[in-house]
Amino acid sequence: MSIIDRIKSEALNQFIEVIEWLDNTGDTMLYRFPVAGQEIKNGAQLIVRESQAAVFVFEGQVADVFTPGRYTVEGGNTPILSKLGAWKYGFNSPIKSEVYFVNTKQFTDMKWGTSNPIMLRDADFGIVQLRAFGAYSLRIADPGEFIKEISGTNGAFTTDDIEGQLKRAIVTEFSDAIGELKIPALDLASQYKELGEKIRTFINTDFSGYGLEVTKFYVENVSVPEAVQEAINKRAAMGAIGNVDQYMKFQAADALRDAAQNEGGGAGLGAGLGAGFAMGNQMVGAFGGMQQGGGGGGAAPAATTPCPSCGKANAAGAKFCADCGGKMEVAHVPCVKCGAQLREGAKFCSECGSTQEKAKCSGCQYELAAGAKFCPECGTKTEAA
Repeated sequence: MSIIDRIKSEALNQFIEVIEWLDNTGDTMLYRFPVAGQEIKNGAQLIVRESQAAVFVFEGQVADVFTPGRYTVEGGNTPILSKLGAWKYGFNSPIKSEVYFVNTKQFTDMKWGTSNPIMLRDADFGIVQLRAFGAYSLRIADPGEFIKEISGTNGAFTTDDIEGQLKRAIVTEFSDAIGELKIPALDLASQYKELGEKIRTFINTDFSGYGLEVTKFYVENVSVPEAVQEAINKRAAMGAIGNVDQYMKFQAADALRDAAQNEGGGAGLGAGLGAGFAMGNQMVGAFGGMQQGGGGGGAAPAATTPCPSCGKANAAGAKFCADCGGKMEVAHVPCVKCGAQLREGAKFCSECGSTQEKAKCSGCQYELAAGAKFCPECGTKTEAA
């Protein structure tokens, strides 16, 4: 090949150079176009596709940002040349510039979650621990700012390179948002959308400095500890039961049926036997009330007595609790001052109001009977003397 042919070939190659980027990865946020010697030739074609932006960096500074379209890099026609200078030497440009393609599409289905529980003060359950997870969509809103603050001179930058930092920022903003909104644990499931919008607003305030924007933010689940979830389930069950008295009668009938089908013919031993007796008493009371009403409906409900152990309502006269099997009868003791009959374990007298804590000997700490003048153990004189 002659020297003239070689010059023509080089000139043709310089004129037909095309700068473009086709992304087939799905997670690349930035790509540096491999320009030979970082030298952009006069007449080069720049093609920027939809959901892309081309950023020219000259001498370490962002010189210009090109939006989607086709551009011919020529002296006087390209905005970048007004900043970098004109082409002076024909086909051999003295201007060296880096070209970065920035992916401005939305990166969807990016995951977030709390690695550790978040402490929350709840009006219903006190201090509870919450865990949450979800997804969000992200895009580059300011390509120049993104290059300066995040990617730098990296030849390629993917979502994996920044996802860890974004997750930590999201969890921080989630904690602030859920504390500020003060949503009760019982109502969290109905407030996912409002919570997501609040968090997105908080996050974008921080991410704007990186040239990033969160376009969508989803809270998929907020979970509470197992103990709190059981309490929520019990509340829901009680709401579904409605009339507790009628429900207990129905449970008693089922228990008697099961006891009758038992091969032993009884309700079991210990607490099971006591529960069976109590259920029988309940049924007697229930049927008695129906008979007194003449079968015509409108009969007054049977009187109930709360269990001293678990507080569940039982039919009047029941000896054992239908729920826990505990004894319904409560021992009584006299008041240490006035002698009134009090429930065993009472701390104050319901008649005279005096404390029921027994006086102790100042010498040996022996519990003294009411009105004792001397300790029966060590003979020390008491204050009552």
